[in-house]
Amino acid sequence: MAKITSGLGTSHIPLLGYLMDKGESHLEKWAPIFKGYEFTKKWIREQKPDVVILVYNDHATTFDMKLIPTFAIGCGESYRPADEGYGARPVPLVKGAPKLAWHVAESVILQGFDLTIVNEMTVDHGLTVPLSMVFGEVEEWPCQVIPLAVNTVVYPAPTGERCLALGKAIRAAVEQFPDDLTVQVWGTGGMSHQLLGERAGLINREWDLAFMDDLKNDYEKLAKISQVEYIRESGTEGSEMVMWLIMRGALNHEVQEVHRHYHVPVSNTALGHLIYENASQESEEEKAL
Repeated sequence: MAKITSGLGTSHIPLLGYLMDKGESHLEKWAPIFKGYEFTKKWIREQKPDVVILVYNDHATTFDMKLIPTFAIGCGESYRPADEGYGARPVPLVKGAPKLAWHVAESVILQGFDLTIVNEMTVDHGLTVPLSMVFGEVEEWPCQVIPLAVNTVVYPAPTGERCLALGKAIRAAVEQFPDDLTVQVWGTGGMSHQLLGERAGLINREWDLAFMDDLKNDYEKLAKISQVEYIRESGTEGSEMVMWLIMRGALNHEVQEVHRHYHVPVSNTALGHLIYENASQESEEEKAL
């Protein structure tokens, strides 16, 4: 049977991919950012996931104002890195996991979530930067990836409660898949930042750290945060943090935090990163929490 063993939260700041692609990640002013992922690179080599369900938001590369799905799951065989205006990143083709993806889509839709099924798409920095930060510079990604795109760009975004519930639905789906697979769920985006307007450059360290503290044990409280509150406290783009709740919902109620990293600023964004491992097998009562 397939099982979700762990979850990972990380920012997906495009500058990080640029620095890696240009060979500048070792420079003194950037080194503290990348140092926070050294543990992660060792950890992922030990974990060896078969599949990563990677939750991210598309930045108008596959989806634009013509089509904006709230939740979209990639069920294709592979995905090319997107050209975001300056050429595609020189990173490997992303290998899909269509058999598991179709199973998840069927199960989650029958649980009441209206997922958009996407068989052809390109993937931008929201997905490729986390892969680079975790796996490093490789000739091919060492696992299959199921892209799960969430609209956090155009109002209204899905609520935290809906995202948390989707994570739980994904967990139920994976646990019903008959193949013996080790699966991780990654929630990406954030942390606090605003790119435009009078508050451009906003970073709220206190908010970010409190969010990371509560995500482990008090995630139900985080699920009640409205999009208006996200925007007020963490900037117009800070609402990307709602995607971390999908990752958290896919894990057991009891988790162990094995790593945390926080750094500001990166460009004009706060960077957050943490890793959770499932602490134990859950009872049906615990799953209902």
